[in-house]
Amino acid sequence: MKLENAVPWGRNLEEYQNMFLLSKEDLNCKMLGCGDGPSSFNFELTKLNGNITSIDPIYQFTKDEIQTRIDKTSSVVSEQLKQNQNDFVWKNIKSLDELVDIRLTAMSDFIKDFENGKKAKRYIHNELPKLSFSNDSFDLVLSSNFLFLYSEHFDLQFHIDSILEMCRVSKKEVKIFPLLDLKNQKSEYLEAILDILKNKGFETKIIKTNYEFQKGANELLSIKAN
Repeated sequence: MKLENAVPWGRNLEEYQNMFLLSKEDLNCKMLGCGDGPSSFNFELTKLNGNITSIDPIYQFTKDEIQTRIDKTSSVVSEQLKQNQNDFVWKNIKSLDELVDIRLTAMSDFIKDFENGKKAKRYIHNELPKLSFSNDSFDLVLSSNFLFLYSEHFDLQFHIDSILEMCRVSKKEVKIFPLLDLKNQKSEYLEAILDILKNKGFETKIIKTNYEFQKGANELLSIKAN
């Protein structure tokens, strides 16, 4: 991964709770977030004494390098969102100004926490489809706004390998949100992956969430071992 190709855009704990329907029990379990990027999820959950590890390729860079990239891209992303406001649902987040404030606050909290989090091994440079953790290392494994969303950029085999790898390191459950691609269509890989998981003995459920920002992106995939 090259930093100049990254577009950092951070989400907060409340969004994760709504995207993944996280209960109090979930927040107290051992969790792995895949592709968390510069979100404040880890920072906020750690303050609540949660047990959370986040992985992302962006964590290979320094705090200052990530901050510089945030500074370079935030205004561009904000302008793109302004031009495409009608493509989104302004329900959980009420306005563009609120959205930008949430994102910048989340990324600011992440930056403040990053160096301490790296020392504590809460932020680890790992990249799907290969994780450095042993089998059943976590109770709950999450993938936020990466798998399925970027179906045009990552092929079916990448998705299969990544999801099975997430299942390998999870004791209880894997959750993936959203199930749409960037064109607001159900990912072309979803049905094939559901079949593969079923054949491998996993229980899968598509569950409506409490979160919708991208139009139609209001479902998660839950995967459990039978």
